[in-house]
Amino acid sequence: MKPIKNWKLLGVEGNRVDVQCDDRHVLHFFVLESNVIRVLLKKNATLQLESSWCVSPNDSETGWEGRDRMSTEGFTCPEFNVSEQGDQLSIASDALRVTLSKPLKLTWEYADATGEWHYLAADRQSGAYMLGVQSNDIHHYMARDLSEKYYGLGEKAGDLNRHGSRYQMRNIDAMGYDAKNTDPLYKHIPFYITKTEQASFGIFYDNLSTSWFDLGNELDNYHGYYRSYHADEGDLDFYFMYGEKVLDVTKTYVNLTGRTIFGPKWSLGYSGSTMLYTDAENAQEQLGDFIKHCDNHNMPCDSFQLSSGYTSIGNKRYVFNWNTSKVPNPLKLSEDFHKAGLKLAANIKPCLLQDHPRFDEVASQNLFIQDSEFDAPESSQFWDDSGSHLDFTNPKTIQWWKTNVTEQLLEKGIDSTWNDNNEYEVWDSNARCVGFGKQTPIKLIRPLQPLLMMRASFEAQTEFAPSLRPYLISRSGCPGMQRYVQTWSGDNRTNWQTLRYNTRMGVGMNLSGLYNMGHDVGGFSGDRPDPELFVRWVQNGVMHPRFTIHSWNDDKTVNEPWMYPEVTPIIREAMALRYRLMPYLYNLLWQAHKHHEPMLRATFLDHEGDARTYEECDDFLLGQDLLVASVVEQGQRTRPVYLPDNGEGWYDFHRKTWYAGGQDIRLPAALEEIPLLARAGSVIPTSSRIAHVDAEKDTQRQFLVFPFKGAGQRNVSVFDDDGLSNGYLDGKYLMLNMTLTSDLERIDLAVSSEGEWQPAYSEVSFVLPSNELRPFYVNGKRVQASQTVALNELA
Repeated sequence: MKPIKNWKLLGVEGNRVDVQCDDRHVLHFFVLESNVIRVLLKKNATLQLESSWCVSPNDSETGWEGRDRMSTEGFTCPEFNVSEQGDQLSIASDALRVTLSKPLKLTWEYADATGEWHYLAADRQSGAYMLGVQSNDIHHYMARDLSEKYYGLGEKAGDLNRHGSRYQMRNIDAMGYDAKNTDPLYKHIPFYITKTEQASFGIFYDNLSTSWFDLGNELDNYHGYYRSYHADEGDLDFYFMYGEKVLDVTKTYVNLTGRTIFGPKWSLGYSGSTMLYTDAENAQEQLGDFIKHCDNHNMPCDSFQLSSGYTSIGNKRYVFNWNTSKVPNPLKLSEDFHKAGLKLAANIKPCLLQDHPRFDEVASQNLFIQDSEFDAPESSQFWDDSGSHLDFTNPKTIQWWKTNVTEQLLEKGIDSTWNDNNEYEVWDSNARCVGFGKQTPIKLIRPLQPLLMMRASFEAQTEFAPSLRPYLISRSGCPGMQRYVQTWSGDNRTNWQTLRYNTRMGVGMNLSGLYNMGHDVGGFSGDRPDPELFVRWVQNGVMHPRFTIHSWNDDKTVNEPWMYPEVTPIIREAMALRYRLMPYLYNLLWQAHKHHEPMLRATFLDHEGDARTYEECDDFLLGQDLLVASVVEQGQRTRPVYLPDNGEGWYDFHRKTWYAGGQDIRLPAALEEIPLLARAGSVIPTSSRIAHVDAEKDTQRQFLVFPFKGAGQRNVSVFDDDGLSNGYLDGKYLMLNMTLTSDLERIDLAVSSEGEWQPAYSEVSFVLPSNELRPFYVNGKRVQASQTVALNELA
């Protein structure tokens, strides 16, 4: 490696400042937003990869071939100043300033409300930027303060604060991983947030090659405290984004990489799944029995995910092949599920085994990634055999995939695609991809392949059913995957430690822009969960955006809601609570899509002034208003909880007891109870429908009002629509805008509505804590307990 030392200003063009380094490299600074400055280094004045697929600012979706790396489309590109004094060059918007000094070092500052500049971050003093001489590796070193907290990096094991740890970005099929220690995992999210004592900032490295983040694990006496980013290949291209709060940084990042997909409401319901059903010789019969069991046990369910056994020949799996001995009639299978109100998602994989019936057909069209040395498809280990991976940088592959998704799945009644095993473990690093006409080695774009795979599946679904909002799932991916799919944390291992650390992993994924996510409830691999662990896992799972019980237990048992009769009523009640909260969950999905609001939230995200919320814990917020205190320890029957200091207090959701914030309390945690608190000043929409989502049958809407104990005011908006179509884009929705106000004498709720959609419920009711004695008024009219109010009175 050699450090970059010298630089000189070349000029300013539009929103770009160009700097030459060491007489041969070019450093570009793009002022994209008042709080976002991009730094792009061209080694020897050239780029290894001329396109980006991860960046999609302000919904500026790019073509399949990606976005020109020099483009600023979609950004506001505000005015900025450039000043050079001696050995320093400063580039400043009205909120963010970067200063170059020699040897090459960047110092970042932010402006407060008065316009005064404050230190935010800096590169380390020595060797901040290093480039490989005989290799293409790149290194970026920044100074590290011991008081800083680091969050993000997507799907990572361990504690939420990453300070002191080292992580690798390399998509890998980590089945049975240790949720506290295993690294790497399935996703490639090279973005993290630094929380300083004064402000926050994020850095997103737009590079898809294998990389490492060292956030204080390494020490070197010559450089002081530092942290580093190292990539094997690709370009040093990073976006520096300032935010007053951590939440501001997360939302800026999501606006940069793409809006969360607004899926159908049924995607938030319980989704059944297991490897065992579709691996069985009588798979269609067992799948039909699942429908019967849901009905017999009165378990609400919205969908089922077909594991890949439905594609098998022998004990191997072959994408787009239906095993008609296991599933004699796919159309009948879909029809049976649809009659029960359930949707089907089918597992698909981007690799064809070498003996796939259609392997030669695909190879003859050159749809596979090609070997680096020979004129043949690359060959990689895949599912106990070898196979070749489809190349989604080839337009012909995209069309082949879309055709097969349509003909083999959608036309057979399948509602959704489950894009799985798409880590692209092609370790012939120079294997050749078409690259949309610019041949590219896989080592530069490995995580791009799953992103393009899910986009191809997305387009197949939207073209087949253009009036419906698509729902897709993907295990692997990279920044931008939230534009297409819901995701989960992969094939976890069954134990109490996984339950605890999956929760932290999920919160970290939300801080990294992956909002619509969950885990395999009950654990995927290893021993089956015992009754207590299973109950606690379900109680945790129902409080996540994605709720799926999925398993491949070592003893060939299946994790099902009714697997332990002695706790089945407890499981049923936990799932019923989720369905009662479905309007709240759906509103969170809308807020994630429309306003980039995380669905799972670290407790500090809304309480940054409370130092206690930064301590590692097992609590999280579901939206801004529900504090979930999951039980993650065996035998625990009371749960200590720290209540974030919100200035308003919290209510025990079940008992309606009010507690002041900023204190430790202990909640009852009987096996049948989910310790749950509601924020004072919240209005929680609920439904009485404990069955699969159906807007036409959702005939009642109730709002749980948790008033301020004294004076207070808060605005709340609740979105609803048919849950299926794109009609909301044309005004076919219902938005209830509420202002909750209270003092010592009375409680007022001012409600207005917008939108043209007419729900099945024509009235709403409001419920206050039973010990609340103050009179309650809706739009100035006194409302008694259990009294309903007509929707047309809220217009």
